[in-house]
Amino acid sequence: METALLISNGLLWCVLLALVVMVIALARQVGVLFERVAPMGALVTDSGPKVGQPAPSMALRTMDQAGLQLPGAAGTSTLLFFLSPTCPVCKKLLPALKSMQKAEAGWLQMVLASDGDVLEHQAFRSEYGLTGFQYVLSAPLGMAYRVARLPYAVLIDASGVVSAKGLINSREQLESLLTAQELGVASVQEYLDAPAAHQHEHQHAHQH
Repeated sequence: METALLISNGLLWCVLLALVVMVIALARQVGVLFERVAPMGALVTDSGPKVGQPAPSMALRTMDQAGLQLPGAAGTSTLLFFLSPTCPVCKKLLPALKSMQKAEAGWLQMVLASDGDVLEHQAFRSEYGLTGFQYVLSAPLGMAYRVARLPYAVLIDASGVVSAKGLINSREQLESLLTAQELGVASVQEYLDAPAAHQHEHQHAHQH
C-alpha cells in the first residue's frame, strides 16, 4: 500500500514538473511572438487632428508659469509627449526623452503634457529630474488631440502642421516619429507598407 502511494506521489510530482516546464516554455514563446509582431513605428490612431492638418492653436502656461504658444515659433518643430505620474511606460521612456532633448535641441522643442493634481506632478517632476522640460497641465490640450491612452506623442513640424503622432511604447517608436517627419509620411509603418502597395499596383497593371 505504501509502495503504491509513493509511486502515485512520484507520478504526481513528475506531472507537476512537466506542467511547470510547459508553462515556462509557453511564456518564452509568447515573448518571442510579441517581439516579432511588435510594431516598428508609433501606433497611429485616427482620433484628433490628422497628419497633414494644422495643429490646434493654443495659448498655454507651463508649471513654471511661463507662456507657451502651440504651434511653436516658426522654424521650430514641437514634440508633445502626453504622460502621467502613474504610467510605468512613461517613466521607462524618460531617459530617452532627455537624450532626445539634448540631441535635437537645435530644431525641436519638447513639451511634456498632462492634467490632474498640480502637487502630484510637481513631485513627479522633481523625482525624475524633468525641470529642464516645458511641462504643461492642460485638460483642453489632451482633448484637442483626443488622447485616450498613454504614453502618446504628437510631432508638429516647423510650419505648424501635425507631421506624425501615435501611441509610444518604446524608444524606437519615439524616434520613429522623427523618422516619419523626415520621410514625409504619417508613420514609419506607412513608409514600410508603401513599397508593397506599389509592387501590388505594378503587378496589377502588368496583368492588364
